[in-house]
Amino acid sequence: MKSILSSRQLTLTVKRLAHQVLENHINMENTVLIGIQPRGIFLSDKIVSEIKKEIPRKKIQYGKLDITFYRDDIRKELHKANHTEIPFTIENKNVILVDDVLYTGRTIRAAMDALLDFGRPAKVELCVLIDRRLSRQFPIQPDFVGKSIDSIVSQKVKVEWEKAEVILY
Repeated sequence: MKSILSSRQLTLTVKRLAHQVLENHINMENTVLIGIQPRGIFLSDKIVSEIKKEIPRKKIQYGKLDITFYRDDIRKELHKANHTEIPFTIENKNVILVDDVLYTGRTIRAAMDALLDFGRPAKVELCVLIDRRLSRQFPIQPDFVGKSIDSIVSQKVKVEWEKAEVILY
């Protein structure tokens, strides 16, 4: 086991990601944030909270997207769906998808497929806490990255929100 982000580093990284989103989307008026169920929600909740601290009078459009039935890599087992909650239109909006770890790109591909059921966004950007950059199966790259790491296929990255740390197994 190897620590990738300590508790303090994780806190600072979340704040930095929130600030980077704000730098690129100053007024947030035409921008929506969507956390990917299940693990991306922990990060997106924290980023939205930080953004609200910076611009408390603005309404942040924030949704949660379940991609269970859009995945192409786990078809044989019974799946329990998570909850999708997108109480606004994404038509012609800048959408920022948020997930904890970007690995093969399959989760993000599934999220983009699911997103199209809600409309046609003007632009889709990706915000991730950890980018495992050497293992892509799809040509997907994040726009906002907490930390990039090089890891081998047999290793796992675990974001432990209760302990507030990120570990490489």
